[in-house]
Amino acid sequence: MASLIAQYRQIIEKTFQDYADFLDTDHQIQIELVLDQTRDRYLLVETGWQNGYRIYGTLLHIDIIDQKIWIQHDGTEDGIADELVAAGIPQNQIILAFKSPEIRPYTGFAVA
Repeated sequence: MASLIAQYRQIIEKTFQDYADFLDTDHQIQIELVLDQTRDRYLLVETGWQNGYRIYGTLLHIDIIDQKIWIQHDGTEDGIADELVAAGIPQNQIILAFKSPEIRPYTGFAVA
């Protein structure tokens, strides 16, 4: 199971890096990757200033809990879950944690 988790970590980190590279076009906004393999927490955060307004927010937050991928927050346009599936993570290993437990059985992904 350890090698499977290592594979999940690599897929998540590569996917986050791809998003960071794509989004990193504004010199006033920094895209930060927070990759904590010890606690299996992964965040993509934007920080900076734009037109006099503070920009700060989490675009993506994923945790690995009990060998499953928990998408805690997904601020992408199309959703990161399908990208993770395309990269090799089975749907039954991905939990859309930002959806209520009552809705999860209808998503096609894991419920918990």
